[in-house]
Formats: sequence, structure tokens, C-alpha cells
Amino acid sequence: MLRIGVLVSGGGTNLQALIDAVSSGRITNAEIAVVVSNNAGAFALKRAEKHGIEALCISPKDYACREQFHEALLSALVSRNLDLIVLAGCLVAIPPEMVQAFPMKIINIHPSLIPSFCGRGYYGLRVHEKVLERGVKITGATVHFVDEGTDTGPIILQKAVEVQPFDTPEILQRRVMEQAEWIILPEAVNLIANGRLMMTDGHVWTKEKDA
Repeated sequence: MLRIGVLVSGGGTNLQALIDAVSSGRITNAEIAVVVSNNAGAFALKRAEKHGIEALCISPKDYACREQFHEALLSALVSRNLDLIVLAGCLVAIPPEMVQAFPMKIINIHPSLIPSFCGRGYYGLRVHEKVLERGVKITGATVHFVDEGTDTGPIILQKAVEVQPFDTPEILQRRVMEQAEWIILPEAVNLIANGRLMMTDGHVWTKEKDA
């Protein structure tokens, strides 16, 4: 059984997609063991509590320096014997120490088709604002492994979403969530939980079910 820790900073809609997928059987051989937020007011923590999942707030505001915060966060994750960490709208930069402690065991959902509209400064609504400013016709979402760069880890899954003529950033953000993020994040977790990913030359491939 894959033990999952979810890191989230806000409302937790992607967290809810994971909870629903576990409940419905879309994700098998996995359980969400803990939800951690850097924001005490994050609704994601209430979502976790409602479903009987341990909910923790570990905020940098509660520590004298960023290093102490990183130590506390890493200690909390390591002590819970997690097999996978999912960044589901986590707005805190992941320190290299965490990547080293969980090599190829941290995944992130990003609201664009990487390598477009990603990297430092591209998060949340800003991604969709930039998509509309550029005038692209297709956007989407990406699930990728986390390395020590920003949105540079190996890609697991992507799903495209059409940009409509009268989209606002908020409307586009919602469509990307509904048509891409809430679909491919649970799918990626299920692939990992059932040993259906392989990597060659830094690229991730999906194994057939009967392979």
C-alpha cells in the first residue's frame, strides 16, 4: 500500500480529486496518510479532516529561519514513512534536502504544458494570465517528478485543453483544472501505486497493465 503525503497551500481542489479517486477506486493500492499545509487557514486542511486524514500546518512563520522550517517539514514527512509526496498547489519552494531524501518520490501538478509557461514565477493564476497574453490556442496541465530545478523534472503525464476566445484567467484556470488537472493527477498516482512507470534516459514511460 503506497503511503502518500500531500502538500498544499490553498483550497485543495487537487487534493479533493485525489481523495475522490481513492474512494471510487480510480486509485488503487494507495492511501493518503497526511496532508501538510504551510497555511493554517488553508481549506485543504478541513478537507483532510473531513475524510479522517491527518492534517498538519507547518508554516515558515513559526520558525526563526527558512532552514528550521525546512528541517521541521522534512522531519514530519520522513517520520510518517511516506512512499510518495504529491505537491498539489503547494506554493512553498521544495528544498534540495527534501528532493534528496525522496528521490523520484515527489510529483507536482503544473497548470500548463511544460516546457511552456513554467519555471520561476509561474504558478497559480499567473500561468493562465500569461497564456492569454501570449495568445496560444492550446494549454493544459502536466504531472512531473520533482528534481532540484523548477518544473524541470521528468514528465509523467500531460493533457491538453483548448483556450476559448472569451476566456478570462479565472475561467481558463477552472477549465484546466476540470479537464486536465483533476484527471491526470489521480491517473499518475495510480500508475505509481501499481508499479506501472519505468524510466529510460531521463524519460518516463508507462508500462502496459499485463507487462
